[in-house]
Amino acid sequence: MKQVVQNYKTGELAVLDVPVPGCKPGGVLVRTSYSLISTGTELMKVSEAGMSMLGKARSRPDQVAKVMQSVATNGIPATYQKVMGKLDSYTPLGYSLCGVVEQVGPGVDDVKVGDVVACAGNEHALHAELNWVPKNLYAKVPDGLAPRHAAFGTVGSIAMQGVRQGEPQLGEVALVIGLGLIGQLVVQLLTASGVRVVGADPDPARCELAERLGAVACGDPASTAVEAAVAELTDGHGVDQVYLAAGGGSNQPVELAARLCRDRGRVVDIGKCRLDLPWNAYYEKELDVRFSRSYGPGRYDPEYELEGRDYPIGYVRWTERRNLACFLDLMARGRVDVEPLVSHVADFDDAVETYRRLKDGDLKAVAVLFRYPEEKGEAPAPAVTVPAVRRGGAAPAPARPAKRPVRLAFVGAGNYATSMLLPHLVGRDGVDLSTVVTTTALSAANAQRKFGFAEATTDLDAVLGDPSVDAVFVVTRHSSHAELTRKALLAGKTVFVEKPLALSEDELAGVLAAVEESGNDRLQVGFNRRFAPLLQEAKTRFGARTGPANLRYLVNAGRLQHGSWYLQQGTEGSRFAGEGGHFIDTASWLLGADPVSVYAVSTSGADDLQVVLRYPDGSTATISYVTTGPSSFPKETLDLVADGKVLRLDDFVRASVYGSKRWVSSRLPQARDKGQNAELAAFVKAVRTGGPMPVPLESLVATTAATLAVRAGLAGGAPVTLAGAR
Repeated sequence: MKQVVQNYKTGELAVLDVPVPGCKPGGVLVRTSYSLISTGTELMKVSEAGMSMLGKARSRPDQVAKVMQSVATNGIPATYQKVMGKLDSYTPLGYSLCGVVEQVGPGVDDVKVGDVVACAGNEHALHAELNWVPKNLYAKVPDGLAPRHAAFGTVGSIAMQGVRQGEPQLGEVALVIGLGLIGQLVVQLLTASGVRVVGADPDPARCELAERLGAVACGDPASTAVEAAVAELTDGHGVDQVYLAAGGGSNQPVELAARLCRDRGRVVDIGKCRLDLPWNAYYEKELDVRFSRSYGPGRYDPEYELEGRDYPIGYVRWTERRNLACFLDLMARGRVDVEPLVSHVADFDDAVETYRRLKDGDLKAVAVLFRYPEEKGEAPAPAVTVPAVRRGGAAPAPARPAKRPVRLAFVGAGNYATSMLLPHLVGRDGVDLSTVVTTTALSAANAQRKFGFAEATTDLDAVLGDPSVDAVFVVTRHSSHAELTRKALLAGKTVFVEKPLALSEDELAGVLAAVEESGNDRLQVGFNRRFAPLLQEAKTRFGARTGPANLRYLVNAGRLQHGSWYLQQGTEGSRFAGEGGHFIDTASWLLGADPVSVYAVSTSGADDLQVVLRYPDGSTATISYVTTGPSSFPKETLDLVADGKVLRLDDFVRASVYGSKRWVSSRLPQARDKGQNAELAAFVKAVRTGGPMPVPLESLVATTAATLAVRAGLAGGAPVTLAGAR
């Protein structure tokens, strides 16, 4: 198997082939799915290894003391050989992961082979394909919790133990100094406990992230913003607790804690920062200074960690393992959200390069995950093939007189067609509404009367056989989209089909077979949000990016009225299958690529989903599709974070970009422009000129395949690889 190691003498990092650990009694053998890089602790270790011997000695005075004791006991030559031998050897990295139980050792009866577990320990939860983990250092992952999120279990336990040491009470105010990975988790845990939180960190992006995750206010500790926020929230008394989650050699965090803490407040040290306590300041307020020891009671006790001897719950309520299980439960119930903390997901084989980028500052991250390959010989992970687009023979756009208006036919005239599409086409220069086709005569007649179609009919074949019709709009129920699109393509028409293009892989394959057979690839799917002027301007102002991005898209879809045909999932597909392509297309357009994998879990109901898309450059997009939110909350909110910049979209009413400069759009009028008008203009132009379609066919197919993969992911409970994705 492979494992990440480091030579502490030379600083060399490597991914080595090492023997598979044996499955000893009292533990389990776990095949890693994701492991988390601690961007604080691990990077400190990596940086120390790159120092000179003098630098190493200065950074670890505790180890120097041990060496001097050894010199006194064993002499210089023996001590030198011992120290050099220890330094010039590979040491492991990592201590937080999620994986699948592959083998169960004697004495273990609480898990079985195939169970998903989160694991802890800097000797047991390593960056390695396989790890042996003792009983008290793993916990089962609740159903529905993504493995990439469960990999945060150990660092979450560290944050949780720190919060427990602070003994927060409902209504109190806390200050979190240092908003790295641990600090961000402390903010969320305190917020979940009913505590109002102020954060301090010199990084504006981390301050903004903490505010998004629940902090009342955050700012640079060197500014007056933090002190002003504390004064306002506490009526000038000071915070009840301070959590030191910062690192480095500055004593500023300790001094800031004393200045902003109330009389007899509590100061909890979680991180590894300088602790030169200013005596007068701490004495005069009689501050209670507490230390938080890693994951909780049991840490560093070999009888607990290695021999599996638990502490009675009546005497020790929260142990390492109970903290781990508690944090997993909080994530599963949505009380803590770690997805916004994921800055980058790297393949395990790229571990060395990932550490180098982190160390050099090329990759700025709060949290980085390693993703591990599937075991060879096992059944492969679920996969959905993205069909290749094959165009049979050159098929130029249908010839049409340059000065003749574009003649459009509509198949379907339901609510969406009559409210969101046709109003933008009526009276448009160079457009004739030729024919409307519906299954009932009355609806066709109504559409003809309202929008001025030249003809109304129920005969689809007559429309497809009419050479004067340039383009056909398919705006019917979802179950008919693929077949109608296929027929229109074979008839040589340019096609605009509302989402979804297809409800199954077979339907998608049928559409592409029509493209190959006819050579006609003139197709557009109604993914209108990428055409929204507000979003386009925000993307332009955000500018190009160089590093991976993290995108969060909350869709507050709301409940459907009883009797809605959208509820006919047996024939019309799920709600997400029907409209999820909108949000996947928007994410892919913003990220400039098609997704390569999809992970989906159902939350509070069959229609409530969390969909995580992974992209070729390591970017991720999380779509939270919920039907249980209040109608008073906006339907769509989107945040894109990359390269120290944030793009924010608030329901197509306002957009903003935060970077070196801040841009905020003016609020739009009551009508939200979600891009239908611009989308139709681009489509009509392509029909009129014979130029390229507004969205490449390959992108339409990739988005459709990703939407379909959500169903496969829900059924299989694992990430779905989009085989053949670009």
